[in-house]
Amino acid sequence: MTAVAFADVDAGDEQSSVEGEDSISLGPSNAFVSSAAVQNITERALAYLAAGYAVHLSGPPGTGKTTLAFHVAAQLGRPAILIHGDHEFGSSDLIGRESGYRKSRVVDNYIASVYRFEEEGRALWIDNRITTACRLGHTIIYDEFNRSKPEANNPFLSILSERVLNVPGLHGRGEGYVNVHPQFRAIFTSNPAEYVGVFRTQDALLDRMITLHLDHYDRSTEIAITVSKSNIDLPRAEQVVDLVRLTRQVGRDPHFPTLRASIAIARVLAARGRDADLRDPAFLSTCQDILAPASPTAKRGYAVSSDFVESLLRRLDGIDGGEEASTPSGPCADGETATPQEETDDADA
Repeated sequence: MTAVAFADVDAGDEQSSVEGEDSISLGPSNAFVSSAAVQNITERALAYLAAGYAVHLSGPPGTGKTTLAFHVAAQLGRPAILIHGDHEFGSSDLIGRESGYRKSRVVDNYIASVYRFEEEGRALWIDNRITTACRLGHTIIYDEFNRSKPEANNPFLSILSERVLNVPGLHGRGEGYVNVHPQFRAIFTSNPAEYVGVFRTQDALLDRMITLHLDHYDRSTEIAITVSKSNIDLPRAEQVVDLVRLTRQVGRDPHFPTLRASIAIARVLAARGRDADLRDPAFLSTCQDILAPASPTAKRGYAVSSDFVESLLRRLDGIDGGEEASTPSGPCADGETATPQEETDDADA
């Protein structure tokens, strides 16, 4: 595993202050962990963006979609504008709106006995984030865009196909159509449509972007990320990741718990100076609190017996489960590579 650059968000960057208040500059960080799988996705995404297509990173929570979107955007070397999907968004929240009113008055008293008055009123238009990005060639990172209602995202239809932004509020001023800057790029992320709080995206929009389907990473990548995010030592990180992957394999949901659970357990162990050991009650209680909801018998609002988590730890220790259970064989076993599939979604996506 190699640590490579990740996008640090620095709103105070000189370029950000010049380009606009909504933009952020992206810089390197040693916190980002790369592997063959991550590098493969990054290279494909950059190739699609270079060809002028929007990239859509789709997958369940905890698969690193947002982190990867920032990493990819950082490679483009342009200011970025971050948007988080929201069900209350309308098109005007993304494009812009009239805000305030400017009135001017001219009094002409050139001849002492004659007064001439001229008044002019004009509504003030304020660009919102999409319009700003289209004008200046920034990169849009639209995180969990399907949490916004589909109609709110309609402006992207003409942006991604005709490279023109239709701004109805500016038609009376002769600026109703904004030509999209040649360096404008868009990166979308989304959770699956069946998840709570998301909307089904219109097929016409999906057809205008290239989708990369992400899943949980392979074991070695998850271990490297856990070490990087928690500063825990490698042996304890391996034990924690193996436990979480085994829980994902035998629990009620093959996508839960996510890598975030590994990081959470590892951070608690690092903060408390405890071992990832079945005989350590602090480790057992931490795992119980974080992993119990993944139990096949878990129900919302009800406590779960610690037997589930303890049985998994015993399997990892080779107790009552045999040595073959010591290494989980989840969706991406050690040595395998998570290879998301890309596709240009058709009307049935």
